[in-house]
Amino acid sequence: MSTPSPIDPRQEKSAQPDDAILAAHEKHAGAKTAPGHYHLLPLALLFIFSGLIFYAGTYLNRYSGHFSGKVFDERQLPTSGAAVAAKIDPLVLGKKQYNLACVTCHMPNGLGLPGVYPPLAESEWVLGSEERLISIVLHGLKGPVTVKGNVYGTAAMPAFGQVPGSGYNWNDEKIAAVLTYIRHEWGNNAGAIATERVTEIRNKAGARKEWTEAELLALP
Repeated sequence: MSTPSPIDPRQEKSAQPDDAILAAHEKHAGAKTAPGHYHLLPLALLFIFSGLIFYAGTYLNRYSGHFSGKVFDERQLPTSGAAVAAKIDPLVLGKKQYNLACVTCHMPNGLGLPGVYPPLAESEWVLGSEERLISIVLHGLKGPVTVKGNVYGTAAMPAFGQVPGSGYNWNDEKIAAVLTYIRHEWGNNAGAIATERVTEIRNKAGARKEWTEAELLALP
């Protein structure tokens, strides 16, 4: 029978007994989360962030006004009713339209150009019949015209209304505004022109060419 070999004194002894090492390994292995399971904290965060995303989407849908540029108050719910447009001062709009197109011929002072473009200041055509004045702007004017005793007619007056052949295509509101403006400017003191009146004259005249002075004088 062989005798067990003596323990080599040079072999380093274990710091802990085998039982203690095994127990430590088992404890460490038991602390690991089993596959397929989640900690409660990540699950709670997932629910919190999901709720925030849902709230943000609901808030945008409720208060965005469908992302319309006309909505200026985020607390105001969008309505299904017709939007109320801000009322524009006809004198302000009329001045804008005049400076856009009319000022080139009739000048900033409304005096026009002698022999070519008639004056608008103190003009009997501007201060007189609404129907004649509206008709001129709607369809234009060709041929000579007498204003304040002077004859003009080198250049024709173009049509501004929404009628065939119009190069400007102004709607009735713009025409009413510019006529109201010239009837109140440069010392003129005549009544305002209503948009409805322009519409009435346009429907009455229908599609036609430029007016002549004789045709205009036949109007009331």
